[in-house]
Amino acid sequence: MKWLYDHWMKATPFLAFYSFILISLYVNDKYLYLIWLQTIIYWVHEFEEYILPGGFLDFFNKHMMGSSGGEFPLSKIGSFWINIPLVYISMPLAAILAHFNGYEYGLWTCYFSFLNAFSHVVMFIIFGYKYNPGLIASVSLNIPFAIYAIYIIGPVLSLKANVLSILFGIIAQLSMMIYGFCFLKPLVKKQMK
Repeated sequence: MKWLYDHWMKATPFLAFYSFILISLYVNDKYLYLIWLQTIIYWVHEFEEYILPGGFLDFFNKHMMGSSGGEFPLSKIGSFWINIPLVYISMPLAAILAHFNGYEYGLWTCYFSFLNAFSHVVMFIIFGYKYNPGLIASVSLNIPFAIYAIYIIGPVLSLKANVLSILFGIIAQLSMMIYGFCFLKPLVKKQMK
């Protein structure tokens, strides 16, 4: 498992590139295409966070958690267990379910992508207009493509489907924030005592 913890993020550029080619060739439905695109864009987002320029763990630990940085309290292991279930399993699974069961199963990925990207913009403002890893992808890809997808897909679904998608997107984003501020932040406070 150590190898996976250290290297999972290195798959992001290849997954994004090859998945983009595959969906461009084989997904003819514009709504499904936009749902699949959320996962691909998120892999680009993670590439910026962890590879080029990288440094998300250090930024998050220092600025968000008030730690001295490095891998405390959020470690590579923690990052793996946050990202793999959500971005590598749940988001592609949502696109597959949208294909077989209806777009309402995938719309939440658009709301989640927007909310997570918006949090990078908020961090940019809160920390004195300083760059944070993931910001460029957030502003140039996540936010515009999520808004566009919501604008295109949202009207073809019921109000209930839209509300549930918003709620599920919020829950996905909140789960990461709760983990950070309710579990990790107290670890830093405990260490400082």
